Amino acid sequence: MSKFKFEKLLIWQKAMDLGEEINVLIDDFPKKEYYNLSSQLIRAVDSVALNISEGAIGQSNPEQNKFLGYSIRSLAEVVTCLHKAIRRKYISEEQFNKYYNESFHLMNMMIAFKRNLK
Repeated sequence: MSKFKFEKLLIWQKAMDLGEEINVLIDDFPKKEYYNLSSQLIRAVDSVALNISEGAIGQSNPEQNKFLGYSIRSLAEVVTCLHKAIRRKYISEEQFNKYYNESFHLMNMMIAFKRNLK
């Protein structure tokens, strides 16, 4: 049973799932990336769900809209990190396509949700 408003949001649920999947993905990155790309990617992907929840707790639609903007920017950062990872051959093309497409779908969902807040 969900007690917080954000727990019912599909965008939050999908952002949480993506974060957990990315967390497993970075386990295979080289150790030299631990404080670099791995850290940046996990912070960015976690920020997506964190900002959705923070905005949903706010008292107004403009406040939620602001935090959704942060989430969207964080998701763009995730996509850029995925591009870095495939260029450095840390992930396969199949993995890249999976998380790229999931990110694209989530981005569209967040943009649509944001438009409905106005």
